[in-house]
Amino acid sequence: MRRNQRAAHFRANRIPKFPGYFERILRRNNDGADFMFGKRVSYVDLSLFQMIEGSRYAFSRTMERLESQHPRLIMVHDRVMARPNIAAYLSSPRRLPFNQLGIFRHYPELEEE
Repeated sequence: MRRNQRAAHFRANRIPKFPGYFERILRRNNDGADFMFGKRVSYVDLSLFQMIEGSRYAFSRTMERLESQHPRLIMVHDRVMARPNIAAYLSSPRRLPFNQLGIFRHYPELEEE
């Protein structure tokens, strides 16, 4: 398989896999819930928030296309981001921007053409 074929396979199959899994759980378990396990934020919600943020950085065009397919997951992301202490942290200089040295890196060759 060539590099561009592997990239297309990655975009089509691997990137959507995890948001799809969590979206299905949110649909099945949480009619009207604010977060993954109900009304209270959990470490799972915080992790999902970071996964969405990092994926937006690493695969911006792919995530832009996929997000409309995962409305509950994006809702959890937005609710976590709106929490006062988290919002204060995100707008502070303590929040390090994503970069090419962290776990989420931008790979232009994996972006959609």
